[in-house]
Amino acid sequence: MTKKELSILLSKLKVFEKPVIKLEQYSTDPEIAGETLWFALMQGDVKDKVIADLGSGTGILGLGAILLGAKKAFLVDIDTKAIELGIGNKAFLEKETGLKLNAAFCAGDVNVFDEKVDVVIMNPPFGTKNEKIDTIFLFKAMNIADVIYSFHKASTKDYIDKLVKDNGFETTHYKEYDFPIKMSMPMHKKRIERIRVGLWRIKKVIK
Repeated sequence: MTKKELSILLSKLKVFEKPVIKLEQYSTDPEIAGETLWFALMQGDVKDKVIADLGSGTGILGLGAILLGAKKAFLVDIDTKAIELGIGNKAFLEKETGLKLNAAFCAGDVNVFDEKVDVVIMNPPFGTKNEKIDTIFLFKAMNIADVIYSFHKASTKDYIDKLVKDNGFETTHYKEYDFPIKMSMPMHKKRIERIRVGLWRIKKVIK
């Protein structure tokens, strides 16, 4: 599967029809998701790895990782509706590709999830409605994996960099994207709003 084929497949997945404001349910752009997953694949962080997608939403990152050869993916989200959509997306991808996707769906608070995994790939809430909730997700990720891919607002770069360093990890790669946020909530004024978002690849420092 090429990066373009992956992004096209991911663009066909169902997304939130009525996103919950307090959960900051913004869908990850398929092209950015595909590029991120392909980048992770090139770093040796996907094929035959056990992945966790924390705050998985409708499953684009976790399911995409399996399409690229991940051994298994845990998709964790507090919203049962998101989990239902993720299960439906899994069935759709299996029908489209003929592959059996080894995905485990976990409905519940991210703090309850305690499976050790090889890699976390996540797009957590940014903290617009719940300040620093993305930090909670990052702490959990650092507790269960040695390699993490995580999206955060680019404006929080200094804060995230310090948090990463203070907890025995290092940032190996950093990229920025203009995240397209479609008009899906009452406060949205534009058809598509773009926000500057950073992608961190962080790795545990081995001493």
